[in-house]
Amino acid sequence: MLITDDSINDVLLRRICGNYTLFEKLVMNQSQKLLAIKFAHTLIWLFFVIVIFYILYSGISNKINSYTWIAIGLVIAEGIVLIIFKMFCPLTLIARKYSNSNKDNFDIFLPNWLARYNKIIFTTIYLIGVMIVLLRVGLNNF
Repeated sequence: MLITDDSINDVLLRRICGNYTLFEKLVMNQSQKLLAIKFAHTLIWLFFVIVIFYILYSGISNKINSYTWIAIGLVIAEGIVLIIFKMFCPLTLIARKYSNSNKDNFDIFLPNWLARYNKIIFTTIYLIGVMIVLLRVGLNNF
């Protein structure tokens, strides 16, 4: 009998888990993994949408505080991550392992058009918000 890493892992899992079929039921399949990624991706997207609109609100209402600067920093950090991953979210790259869909929203619960133009729409809103914040800070210092 040829002993492979898979057979050793199989034996170890049976010894550790006792009932291997129960363990198999607990392990997520491909579609469940994609669903978990879509859910997490959507929550992270929603967080950043709130952060971006908070920046815009801070500028328009002239209520600029430390949270405004933290929000600006968070979006800059997100931008750095996107640049590192060649303008792809790391979750999109992970989701590619579980889907061969060509749709823009295969990895997030958004309408396809919004997933396609997401970066353009929210980068524009972010830049407008930052410009208003900087303008307010400049005017408030005079």
